[in-house]
Amino acid sequence: MNAAQTRSARPWPAPQRTTPLEAQVLVPGSKSLTNRLLVLAALGDDPSALTLPLASRDTDLMVDALTSLGARVERDGAVWTVIPATHGVMGDVAVDCGLAGTVMRFVPPIAALSRASVTLDGDERARVRPMSTTITALRALGVEVEDGGHPALPFTVHGTGHVKGGELQIDASASSQFVSALLLTAPRFDLGLDLHHTGPPMPSHPHVEMTVTELRRRGVDVDDSASDRWVVRPGPIASLDAVVEPDLSNAGPFVAAALVTGGSVRVRSWPESTTQAGDAWRSIADSFGGHAERDGGDMIFSAGETLAGVELDLHEIGELTPVVAAVAALAESETRLSGVAHLRGHETDRLAAIAAEINRLGGDVQEREDGLIIRPRPLHSGVVSTYDDHRMAQAAVVLGLRVPGLLVENVGTTAKTYPDFASVWERFVA
Repeated sequence: MNAAQTRSARPWPAPQRTTPLEAQVLVPGSKSLTNRLLVLAALGDDPSALTLPLASRDTDLMVDALTSLGARVERDGAVWTVIPATHGVMGDVAVDCGLAGTVMRFVPPIAALSRASVTLDGDERARVRPMSTTITALRALGVEVEDGGHPALPFTVHGTGHVKGGELQIDASASSQFVSALLLTAPRFDLGLDLHHTGPPMPSHPHVEMTVTELRRRGVDVDDSASDRWVVRPGPIASLDAVVEPDLSNAGPFVAAALVTGGSVRVRSWPESTTQAGDAWRSIADSFGGHAERDGGDMIFSAGETLAGVELDLHEIGELTPVVAAVAALAESETRLSGVAHLRGHETDRLAAIAAEINRLGGDVQEREDGLIIRPRPLHSGVVSTYDDHRMAQAAVVLGLRVPGLLVENVGTTAKTYPDFASVWERFVA
C-alpha cells in the first residue's frame, strides 16, 4: 500500500498553525487546461506537445480514454506528445470516467466520431452526476446512445464515423461542461455546430471562455458574439505546442492559509492573463479583508488586520466554494454565498456536505436553495468526511489550520487533481 492509499485508509491529522504563516508554493498544472488541450491535440491534424501538464487521476483517465479511441500520448517527463488517431477505432471500447466531469462529458462526442461502440462508466458517485444533457444532445445530433432508460452513467455511444452537426439547443444550467464538450468536438462535425443554451443561467462561464480561447488558438472559427450562442465552423484543428498554466483553483487552499493564519503566501508563476476561474482568488482575498499583490511572475496574498465575513455570488466560480466556505467559518462575521445551486450535482452535493461537516464541528451553516449562510462559531476537533471530493478535502485542511485535533477522512481523494497534496501541505504548513 503506497502513501496515498494509506492516507485514504485512515483519517489524516490535519496540521494546525498557531502563528502567522510565511511561505511560498508552486502548484501543479491546471486540470481544466490539461484535459482541454489533450482533447484538442487528439482531434488535431498533427502531433502537439504539452509542457507541464497535470499528471493526476483526472488527466490519467482522459489520456486512457483518448488512447482507447485511437490517439497516442507519449510521456517524457514534463512533456507529453499527443499523436492524433490515424485510423478509425472499431469494435467495443470501454472508458472509465472515474469521478471526472471532464471525462464523462468531453469524451462522448469524441466517441460519436469513432466507428466503435463506446461504453462509459465510472465511480459509484459518478453514476448520479448530471448527464442527461449530454445524452439528449447527442441524440438530437443523430447519434445512437443506449442508456437503458436512465440518462446517466453507464451508457453506450454507438459511433458511425461522423456527426452531421448543425443547429442544436441544450440546457447547460447544470454544468458549463456540456457546452465545452460540444464545442471542443464541433470543428470535426460535418456542418460544424450552431449551439444555443436555453434555460436558467449557465454556471462557470470562465470555463467556456477557456474552451473558446483554446479553439481559436488552433485556428478554429468560433463566433460567440451573441449571448448563450456559439457558432463553430467545420474545419481543421491545427496542432499547437502549449505550456500548461499552474492550477489557480488548486492554489485556493494556500491563499486561504494566508488569510486564516494572519500571514502571507507567495504563489509562484501566477499568470498575468488567464481564463482560469481560480484567478478570482485575487478579488476574494480582498473581500475577506486581505490583499493580493503581483511581484514579478508571482502573486503574494496577505491577510488583513481582521478576517471579515463576505457576501459573494460565486455562480461563475462555483468550484472555489468549499475553500471559501472554510475561510468564512473562521471569519469574524457572517458570510452569505449565493449562485451555486449547481454544486449539488458535483462530485457530491457540495452545499449539503459543507453544511454537514462544518456543523458537525460546532459551526453554524445554513443551506439555502442556491448557497449558504455561514455564521462563525468556535469549532472543535472531529473527523471531517470528504465524500470522495477533492475540494471538500482541501476545505477540511484549511479548517485544520485553526482547529486542533481535526482529522480528514480520505485526504487521498485530492489526487483527483493534485497528486501528493497532503505531503505538500504538511511541508507548506510546517
